[in-house]
Amino acid sequence: MLPREEILKGVENRDTVARVIDQADQAIKTWEVVLTDFLSPPELAEIKRGFSRLTEVQLVAWGGYPQAERQRIAIARSEMPLDQSQVAIAVLEIAGNFLFDTASHRDFLGAMLGTGIVREKTGDVIVLGERGAQAIVVPELVEFLAMNLQQVRSVTVKTQPIDVSELKIREPKKKELTTVEASLRLDAIASAGFGMSRSKMVDLIDSGDVRVNWKDITQASSQVKSGDLIAIRGKGRLEIGEIAVTKKDRYRVQLTRYM
Repeated sequence: MLPREEILKGVENRDTVARVIDQADQAIKTWEVVLTDFLSPPELAEIKRGFSRLTEVQLVAWGGYPQAERQRIAIARSEMPLDQSQVAIAVLEIAGNFLFDTASHRDFLGAMLGTGIVREKTGDVIVLGERGAQAIVVPELVEFLAMNLQQVRSVTVKTQPIDVSELKIREPKKKELTTVEASLRLDAIASAGFGMSRSKMVDLIDSGDVRVNWKDITQASSQVKSGDLIAIRGKGRLEIGEIAVTKKDRYRVQLTRYM
């Protein structure tokens, strides 16, 4: 049995992490690969942190493509071979003519959930503009959604399985930059990285729109460090690279912004 309370100490997504601990115990006991449902980035981050010190089990996360936000985790005993090919996922094409009735990510997801399925069974939804969307789901939902997902907004759609290789992924745009700051405060580094005023950044932090390593941070004075990932809803992500101290005791920070 895994050290349950130790892993759960201080986690926000307690129910989800507890469920994964149960699945890990099952994987240890049965010598089988056990799969979770799709998990959100904050859930994935907490699970990876909580399990990082354990030697009994190994985890592999996969959501269909490298930048996938929602991913499933395959869990197995450490002695067993495990790779992302064992994370079962399926891809659906939701095709229709959206030229005159544009549908958003929320519209496609809402139509899927409207068939009666739960969010945990769905991964990322990739919107393809006027042609429709692609949705990553657990394989057992493919037949059900192909039969039941027939409309998104006012548009009639045809839902059918396609191969994972047919995913139309847009590589995120990447911008490398360097800033020199008096401190490593979140508001200072994030405002430089996202190219906005310090006061605007403080407002975003205060209103709960900023996450560091997928945890909500509401203190502008929070300190950041190398390797941290700052995410702002609707504005992309910022990865903090190497940090060096200048001769004038300021911080030179390498940043990578993903848009």
